[in-house]
Amino acid sequence: MKKATITEAKNRLSALIDRVKHGETVVITDRGRPVARLVSALTGAAEDPEGRLARLERRGGLRRAMAAPPRGLILKKLPGRGNLRASSMRFSRNGARVGEVLG
Repeated sequence: MKKATITEAKNRLSALIDRVKHGETVVITDRGRPVARLVSALTGAAEDPEGRLARLERRGGLRRAMAAPPRGLILKKLPGRGNLRASSMRFSRNGARVGEVLG
C-alpha cells in the first residue's frame, strides 16, 4: 500500500491513479494522519459486492430492510401538494428569508 501526502497527491495524481488501476491502494495523509484512500472502482466491486454495504451497516451509516415494502404502500397515491410556491420558503443560514434584508 502506497502512502502519499496531500501535496504529493495533488502534484502526482495521474501517477497515483495509474498505480490504482494496476490494483494498488493509495492512502493519502495530512500531516501523517490518513484522510483518504484511493481504490479501484473496477477491481474491488466484482470481488466483494457487499463489502461496502456491510461496512456502512457496521458503522451505522445505513440499515438494510428486513422485508420488501408492502405493495399497497408503493401503489398508494401521494396527497395533493397544493401551491408549492406559497407553501415553501427558502431560508438562509441566519434564518432570514432569501432576498430579505436584515436590519
